[in-house]
Amino acid sequence: MALFKRKIFATKNVEIPDGLWSKCDNCKEMIYTKQLEENLRVCPKCQHHFRMNAKDRVKLLVDEGSWVEDKGRIVAMDPLNFPEYKEKLKKSQTATGLDDAIITGEGKVCGIPTAIGVTDSAFMMGSMGSVVGEKLTRITEHAISRKIPLLLVSSSGGGARMQEGILSLMQMAKTSAALKKLTDAHLPYIALLTDPTGGGVTASWGMLGDITIAEPNALILFAGPRVIEQTIRQKLPKGFQRSEFLQEHGFIDMVVHRKDLKENLAKVLKFFYNS
Repeated sequence: MALFKRKIFATKNVEIPDGLWSKCDNCKEMIYTKQLEENLRVCPKCQHHFRMNAKDRVKLLVDEGSWVEDKGRIVAMDPLNFPEYKEKLKKSQTATGLDDAIITGEGKVCGIPTAIGVTDSAFMMGSMGSVVGEKLTRITEHAISRKIPLLLVSSSGGGARMQEGILSLMQMAKTSAALKKLTDAHLPYIALLTDPTGGGVTASWGMLGDITIAEPNALILFAGPRVIEQTIRQKLPKGFQRSEFLQEHGFIDMVVHRKDLKENLAKVLKFFYNS
């Protein structure tokens, strides 16, 4: 009988650096993070659109070298002495490098000067408190003074920020009133809704665009699906509150893949300029 030697291979624990791989929430595939970033944070397997922070969103949409950010520093207060609110603000500021859940400024989109505001879901889910409302109002007023179009990009799944109570809800009326002045000045407002957009943002500036564009399969809602189902005691249809469903029912004008966003925004802006 032949004798066989068995080789025993010692295994070592190999540490994989954090952030090297990303898992797609949709198809569950593991994606090399560098490949994901090169693909504009869109899954190469199923085309699922990952969330994108505000600074990367500006890089995606604005011509290189044309962005001038509003550096006016406004920091949220704690008017209600809400438990742990100050700690949450500091944590989000450290994690994102932002003062609050929005950046604003002016840049060119395919050569067209545009006033731009972008909210960031990484900062308390992009929720709208006094600072966000004030900065949105100021950038709208900037568009009016410069006589240029306005582009607001929502990644505000947190809606109105509950930690500021009625002061947060007031921002719905404040931003809507500012946009009415933009309309009176005969200047276009384009709303770009991304995943997630919800609550008081959907109920105010998120749905007031002259043209409303959304990314594929973005979650856009006022109340959550579980709340609605418990209220009406019915099962909601498949795809409810996703951008394609909303386009089908007339709430959204266009659903555009991220790689085509800048080109389509330029077409819309040129249409208004030539009108």
